[in-house]
Amino acid sequence: MQYFFAALPILVVLSLMVFRRWDGMRAGWAGWLTGLLVSALFFGLTLEVWWVSQLKGLYLSSYVLVVLWPALLLYNMVDQAGGIRAIARGLERTIAKRGMLLVVLGWAFSGMLEGLTGSGIPIAIVAPMLVGLGVPPVSAVTAAAVGHGWSVTLGNMGVVVQTLLALVNLDLAILMPPIAALLGIACLACGLAVAHILGQLNLWRQVLILGALIAVVQFALAVSGLSPIAAFGGGVAGIVGGILLGGENHSTRRITFDQIKSFFKALMSYVVLTVLMAGIAIIPPVRAAFAEVVWRLVFPETITTSGFTTAINHQAFRPLLHPGILMMVVSLFSYFYYRKIGSLDGKKFKQAARATFFSAAPATLGVTAMVGLATIMDYCGMTMLLAQGLSLLMGVFYPLTTPLVGILGAFATGSNNNSNVLFILMQQNAAMLLGISAPLMIAAQTVGGSLGSMLAPAKVMVGCSTVGLRGREGAVLQRTLVYGLTIGVGIGILTFILASSRLPI
Repeated sequence: MQYFFAALPILVVLSLMVFRRWDGMRAGWAGWLTGLLVSALFFGLTLEVWWVSQLKGLYLSSYVLVVLWPALLLYNMVDQAGGIRAIARGLERTIAKRGMLLVVLGWAFSGMLEGLTGSGIPIAIVAPMLVGLGVPPVSAVTAAAVGHGWSVTLGNMGVVVQTLLALVNLDLAILMPPIAALLGIACLACGLAVAHILGQLNLWRQVLILGALIAVVQFALAVSGLSPIAAFGGGVAGIVGGILLGGENHSTRRITFDQIKSFFKALMSYVVLTVLMAGIAIIPPVRAAFAEVVWRLVFPETITTSGFTTAINHQAFRPLLHPGILMMVVSLFSYFYYRKIGSLDGKKFKQAARATFFSAAPATLGVTAMVGLATIMDYCGMTMLLAQGLSLLMGVFYPLTTPLVGILGAFATGSNNNSNVLFILMQQNAAMLLGISAPLMIAAQTVGGSLGSMLAPAKVMVGCSTVGLRGREGAVLQRTLVYGLTIGVGIGILTFILASSRLPI
């Protein structure tokens, strides 16, 4: 019975979001209240355990939100300045082969957009573009949904990665190789799926080439300390590769100064951000100097009345190395730049700020509630109990199910980030109990959550609303479900093989 009560807060969150269609903010707080009651009644919650766990939850939430707000503001300013539309128009002019253009838009371009922002925006932008090129609406939304799945974990300018780092307390250098490697496999699978959806499977050779290019670039950026721009960089590499593979008779195409200016305007902010991050990552004296600025927090040891002990926890926050601080700087720079060249007047900036607020504010409340639930479950031993139960039930076959748990979480909550918050500590504890590589289990969980984003009803609804399919979301979900679960099972089999090999991953 204790297993049921330990799982009850998570079941409440999933049930409210799946069956009642609650958003993450309301369902998160309902789950938090459930967790508070259950932990007090059955797991020995004390006042000290409560305030320490929630203080840590607020700290971990702020670690994520420092990235979320400036990343969304930067994207919305670039969008209001016309940059995103300029890239889209440029692709239509430069990729002459229609089949390659469709695949690049549905796969690499949607992944690049996910690298910049989330919340279903890639589907909302790409699906109408595909319809405009003659793709049936259901296929257009399906392709955009499936196509962006590979980029979610390393997308949104690093929000998901920052959540992982905050929760599992492992070094980025340990986590990134297995995450980026599994995402590379998922990227290839998503590309082939998009080609199949769009009736362009005859381009499978080109898709494999582009998939390898995207995966290598994303992996290189991720493991070199540039994870906030890894998905963006991978998407750009895929777009460039698509232009090279899909162009013909380029000598007859005249590229005007205005087109060049539009491309520069579109990418300038993110190029500056990339240069800053790369400079800090690869210049040791700069990184060492920035690392000296540190804020330290110590969370005391706690003991529940049932005897579960959480040791003293030390947290160090280095603001000058945090990607959110750099995004704030680049956002400020971009504001003045776009104002100077006349692309962002006061009205457009207000629209960008308004869009940022209405997207980030509910997400802020939702993240705070979800992380608060995760920390109270962790401090009361509920997460460890769930890990023990699942590890006993599945035994050596546990790795097969890890990506599917991530998919379930993202489907139910609409977010890879929320899926990780709910399940990542359970996966880490299960790995420890089974003697399996914790980074591998964490990687499989978050890659599953990334794939599950293509199944999230909220994202599908956004895409359907932009192409006149309101009310026909079920037709899209039926198709994305097949692709998402197929790729997820494949990642599970690969995870099982790697875990069984006992390689030092």
